[in-house]
Amino acid sequence: MSIPRIWFITGTSSGFGRLMTENALGHGDIVVATARKPEALDDLKSQYPSSKLLVLPLDVTNNRQIKDVFSKAKEAFGRIDVVFNIAGRGILGEAEGTPEDEARALFDTNFWGATNVSREAVRFFREENKPAGGRLLVNSSKVGIQAVPFAGYYSATKHALEGITKALAQELDPAWNIKVTLVQPGFFRTDVGAKSVVFPIHPAYTNPTLPGTIFRAFLASGKEIGSDTAQGVEKIYELACLSEPPMRLALGIDAIRDIRAELKGVEADVGKYESWSEGLVLDT
Repeated sequence: MSIPRIWFITGTSSGFGRLMTENALGHGDIVVATARKPEALDDLKSQYPSSKLLVLPLDVTNNRQIKDVFSKAKEAFGRIDVVFNIAGRGILGEAEGTPEDEARALFDTNFWGATNVSREAVRFFREENKPAGGRLLVNSSKVGIQAVPFAGYYSATKHALEGITKALAQELDPAWNIKVTLVQPGFFRTDVGAKSVVFPIHPAYTNPTLPGTIFRAFLASGKEIGSDTAQGVEKIYELACLSEPPMRLALGIDAIRDIRAELKGVEADVGKYESWSEGLVLDT
């Protein structure tokens, strides 16, 4: 029988975080489940003993609290094998129609909060685990590669998270045995869209053919689209089991399609104007 792995998961009150908690427990692993509203996991707490499931309050915008919950995980289980860094939220609206304070608050959660979890995870894997090592799974999105209209600031937070995560992964000493993967889901059937704040339409963007008005109409229809979330979570669990995981995992047919389209567009633009850089002198 294999030794259970110890997971540390943020954002476990709903969506991918909640389902990954259930998935890991179902595989016989141990989970430290963190959430801003830990009472949302009371049903799971009644099903699993504290030796299998530890539920802790965590607001990822509070860096002191991040350090405290990692410390409590160490006290309870001695080590952490996998960190699934997924806590985040969404806002929707045209870039011109989104209040700046709301956009900054989104970055506090989706970028700074996630980045501080990653930083503490790396420190923990290196300095607390004996032997050193661990898996860091950072939940990005396909919009971290291909920005989406009407979700410009959300896309921007994921672009920023992609950048810092890739830089962090390259900075790590291989001797620390820390593996980092960006998970880039497409649309999955979660409650993220329903929980996202939607700002009133900007008066300059009422043309019914514009992306914002089209998406608002879709939201009003109540229709559901997206890949099956439980199956997606199982693939992320399989990812955590790989001895040599990829730097990126595009998850969902739409994610693969849209990321490929974005990369194709980048390559086309680079190639079309490549000659403009010929003869430019690089200072030495």
